[in-house]
Amino acid sequence: QVQLVESGGGLVQPGGSLRLSCTASGIIFSIYHMGWYRQAPGKQRDLVAGITSDGGTKYADSVKGRFTISRDNAENTVYLQMNSLKPEDTAVYYCNGGRTRVANIWAWGQGTQVTVSS
Repeated sequence: QVQLVESGGGLVQPGGSLRLSCTASGIIFSIYHMGWYRQAPGKQRDLVAGITSDGGTKYADSVKGRFTISRDNAENTVYLQMNSLKPEDTAVYYCNGGRTRVANIWAWGQGTQVTVSS
């Protein structure tokens, strides 16, 4: 059974930084493409960053140049470094993955809350 555990969220002022982590268990992590998603209150859950099994990355336009996704296959962990945070980045952040593309094939974890506010 796949388990996803997100952490690293918190309250940060505009312009600040956070680093999120997502550790996956129950899978051969290195062969999966992984993504970070976020869901703000009253909105749908959207993909913000993805990383392929061989390290290729892609970002939503809203976070390009501010967020960096990375992975450590030895630790079964995907990271999201978030810089220059804005109030509109406030959301619950989740990770998920897929075998042939960045997707969300597993049950969602509990997510980690990111709040950007002064």
